[in-house]
Amino acid sequence: MNVVILAAGQGKRMHSDIPKVLHALAGKPLLAHVIAAARELSPQRICVVYGHGGEAVREAFAARDAAAAPPGAGRQAAIAWVLQEPQLGTGHAVMQAAPHLVEGVPTLVLYGDVPLIRAATLKRLCAAAGAGMAVLTVELDDPQGYGRIVREGGAPSGAIVRIVEQKDASPAEQAIREANTGVMVVPTAKLKAWLAKLSNDNAQREYYLTDIVALAVADGVPVAGAQPHALAETLGVNSRNQLAELERIHQLRIAGELMGRGVTLADPSRIDVRGELACGRDVAIDVNCVFEGAVALGDRVTIGANCVLKNVRIAEGTRVEPYCHMEDADIGARCRVGPYARIRPGTVLAEEVHVGNFVEVKASSIGRGSKANHLAYIGDSEVGRNVNVGAGTITCNYDGANKHRTVIEDDVFIGSDTQLVAPVRVGRGATLGAGTTLTTDAPPDQLTVSRVKQVSIRGWKRPAKKK
Repeated sequence: MNVVILAAGQGKRMHSDIPKVLHALAGKPLLAHVIAAARELSPQRICVVYGHGGEAVREAFAARDAAAAPPGAGRQAAIAWVLQEPQLGTGHAVMQAAPHLVEGVPTLVLYGDVPLIRAATLKRLCAAAGAGMAVLTVELDDPQGYGRIVREGGAPSGAIVRIVEQKDASPAEQAIREANTGVMVVPTAKLKAWLAKLSNDNAQREYYLTDIVALAVADGVPVAGAQPHALAETLGVNSRNQLAELERIHQLRIAGELMGRGVTLADPSRIDVRGELACGRDVAIDVNCVFEGAVALGDRVTIGANCVLKNVRIAEGTRVEPYCHMEDADIGARCRVGPYARIRPGTVLAEEVHVGNFVEVKASSIGRGSKANHLAYIGDSEVGRNVNVGAGTITCNYDGANKHRTVIEDDVFIGSDTQLVAPVRVGRGATLGAGTTLTTDAPPDQLTVSRVKQVSIRGWKRPAKKK
């Protein structure tokens, strides 16, 4: 199969310098959703017809394809990028792709700003076509602006004989409720011949791809119809409002799938999945959580309200309290994180670790049963088992030019308001007194204290404000 994706539109109503098909839905460009659906059909050839902002589109997808193709991955159909300049209609757009199409297989036409189309619907459309042609249609209460499906004898079961655009439709044709979505599958050799016969003698002076339906009928090629599972699959994006509407539809679809697999969502309308979210049994997610990249939640994981998780794996029984930000991290079983914790890239928490409110951890490992419950920063560190990190403790890992490591061995107790100036090691079982600034290694099983002598001055008076 060939797939042609029309993506040359400017998107004037978006009022943006960004090409329309690069606007994001669920964290991915609109065009990326369409390409993903197309690739599920294992096509031999994918042609993207681009126009406005085309080089930006090509560059964005070259970078995406390079990042998404790990070594040894199965080969996917390469994308042929075809420029349409000027833009003279959908038929003209497909003309530009025609030289790239393999004639021995059918050609499927999709649209780069229709992101919710499903591969299952496309497979059903291809099955309906058989050796002929098929058009994806929808029944609309108000088909204003859509091309109308004209069937033989005007009967719903009649064969499709042509598609008439809104501006060229008669009053009787405008009363038809069956509308054209633009998605179609066509025998490629016939398609090339029909494209050569298209005319722009119409109200918009454009070459309409839909005119090939009448040419197919004239050549005795049957034209079948198929319908999507849901109308949303066929909706396009032409404005910010429509983009927001499709975002909610898409997120509700994801929410429904999650709940169908046993996930508890406090409010299905207030979750955003901008990547892949895998959940074990009895996972609970509170409102306004955002999941980006690849996130995996183990059995009985609980995510509090207003959390953002990106590329995170969380093992069973862990509770993430509200307002936590976590990125590129591996969280062990039965941990407690937050509220208001920030877990930065390179963090690995073992089992039963507590990271509390206003604690930040970066590029560090923390051993089983250790705790940093309040107001701490742990960066570029290796923390052992059963360590207590007191409130206000920070690792001073950056000297202004380079990062240095801090090692805290098992069973260490660190008092509040301690600074560990890296590189430094705290021995097993050591205790650091509150307020210590540690600049050299602390020996194991000893108390290390660094603080000035406390002094009280008799007769001292606080300065008074001058009148």
